[in-house]
Amino acid sequence: MSNDPLLQPYQLKHLKLRNRIIVTSHEPAYPEDGMPKERYRAYTVERAKGGVALTMTAGSAAVSKDSPPVFNNLLAYKDEIVPWIREMTDAVHEEGAAIMIQLTHLGRRTRWDKGDWLPVVAPSHHREASHRAFPKKLEDWDIERIIKDFADAAERMKAGGMDGVELEAYGHLIDQFVSPLTNELDGPYGGSLDNRLRFCFDVFKAIRKRVGEDFILGLRYTADECLPGGTGKAEGIEISKRLKESGLIDYLNVIRGHIDTDAGLTDVIPIQGMANSPHLDFAGEIRAATDFPTFHAAKIPDVATARHAIAAGKVDMVGMTRAHMTDPHIVRKIIEKREDDIRPCVGANYCLDRIYQGGAAYCIHNAATGRELTMPHIVAKADARKKVVIVGAGPAGLEAARVAGERGHKVVVFEAANNAGGQIRLTAQSERRREMISIIDWRMSQCEKYDVTFHFNSWAEADTIEAENPDVVIIATGGLPHTEVLSRGNELVVSSWDIISGDVKPGTNVLIFDDAGDHAGLQAAEFLAKAGAKVEIMTPDRSFAPEVMAMNLVPYMRSLQKHDVTFTVTYRLEAVEKSGNQLVAHVGSDYGGIAKQSSFDQIVVNHGTIPLDELYFELKPSSSNLGEMSHDQLLSGEPQSVMRNPEGKFQLFRIGDAVAARNTHAAIYDGLRIAKDI
Repeated sequence: MSNDPLLQPYQLKHLKLRNRIIVTSHEPAYPEDGMPKERYRAYTVERAKGGVALTMTAGSAAVSKDSPPVFNNLLAYKDEIVPWIREMTDAVHEEGAAIMIQLTHLGRRTRWDKGDWLPVVAPSHHREASHRAFPKKLEDWDIERIIKDFADAAERMKAGGMDGVELEAYGHLIDQFVSPLTNELDGPYGGSLDNRLRFCFDVFKAIRKRVGEDFILGLRYTADECLPGGTGKAEGIEISKRLKESGLIDYLNVIRGHIDTDAGLTDVIPIQGMANSPHLDFAGEIRAATDFPTFHAAKIPDVATARHAIAAGKVDMVGMTRAHMTDPHIVRKIIEKREDDIRPCVGANYCLDRIYQGGAAYCIHNAATGRELTMPHIVAKADARKKVVIVGAGPAGLEAARVAGERGHKVVVFEAANNAGGQIRLTAQSERRREMISIIDWRMSQCEKYDVTFHFNSWAEADTIEAENPDVVIIATGGLPHTEVLSRGNELVVSSWDIISGDVKPGTNVLIFDDAGDHAGLQAAEFLAKAGAKVEIMTPDRSFAPEVMAMNLVPYMRSLQKHDVTFTVTYRLEAVEKSGNQLVAHVGSDYGGIAKQSSFDQIVVNHGTIPLDELYFELKPSSSNLGEMSHDQLLSGEPQSVMRNPEGKFQLFRIGDAVAARNTHAAIYDGLRIAKDI
């Protein structure tokens, strides 16, 4: 048996877990009609195949109709969920992993205009800032009904073969009862700590009565809200002890913080540029105070930290949830002593931010996650070896090179710069986003493993490519900043890239016109503000930086507000003219009726990129497909077979920003799905 602390089994009551790594409950937003159908099952089973001890689904499954899902949650209040749960649990068990599900009533953490349009309920009328719904204050019959709903849902989960259920407390209804900030009830469920805990214990009593003792029950809860007037650390430790002493539950899943605002949520689940494992020591304090099985997860992205968490006795089971979205085979690679092959989580939080905008969870640099039915995590070898030439070593080109190399092809990459990375390397110049470079570093190490040949400082011409006698050519040359967006004065502005790269010296009074709404605009603003400039960010949209999304916006806002940056929405920069040593910005509005002027000494335009595609069009006449890609074949996972030029010498494709300005995930997805079928 291995001496690795992470690979030691753990006995949780009657349930033997094969190692110490878990995937904690999270909602990837893959349900269909509220059910965990084929896509959801494939995603869950992949992590079981990868060797994880316990995978927890849902984050969280709704137990009541007045807890409507806002993240496409599973609907545990429907009887029809049982056979779908059974199919998933059977498949996970076949892979040797245990499986649990998280149940919740969201309370005020939802909206009344979702689902059946029932009033949101909570122990007070205080709304949650994030979801904005003013709740109905719970009545006695509401409480009785919801307790029964929890028990009914747990019984369904046991019937579906789950090994147990975890109740979600923090930020949700159970926590809304516990926290003095959100509980204004009188009588048995409000006031003293005993009364505020009563709902939680009544729910567990009702569940335990239904499911018996041979079923794992746990609670994910905050033991310190980190809010004035809320549940503090001392009370949190007391709550933890009472949970253990109740005899109703089998483990504690500890977090610290609050999630009622974007900023609070981001401190609970930190993103890139924030400290790793910020609450691990706190979880260790709870374990020491209770001497009770303790789970914990919060930005534990690497094996070394997870190993320390177990070896140091901080926790009994360590959660690596986002890390498993990036690489579902972490445990298998640990066992096989291939830790260097683990695809690193870079904390970009593309996964969670998409969910909170109503989308499905996708990993920024593993395009197979959530697409297990169509995209491989492990690429199969090709039947015949081909020569694949790729131009561009940004994220799209490197992913295509990695996948083609794993397929067994001979791969040659030309890159005009002196190193790989493209826009990612530029992005990673920001201290807060330097983890992004791992997207490039990991692919370069994988390409080395597959003997991919790189030619750096090489501006590839058509003759250069054709001299390689390729079977397939992939153009991944990316794009260049697009600043030609004004009616006049385009030559007077600079791009966000110019600022981030340091190619242009910062001004002292700067306007950033950002209608791309992505990271580049805010990175440029942060760079300028830290250099001492007075900065205004202007957008024609009704909100700024929509592509950055909620949790990623938090560190930017903390930095930019500290530097007194001005944010102006619903105004459009129309033209710029020079006046002495100043630039006059002519500003209008898409809403009409506005024309005003302001002076700056520097104006930055952030308007995405324009494709760098000259080489592609030079090569088209020599290609067999004339650059055409069959979308039907691409989407069905079949090799490309378009033949438009029988005299053509090679197939030609282009991917990533060489096609159109999109984002890192789109570029990597392009590279994966074209190269996997070559």
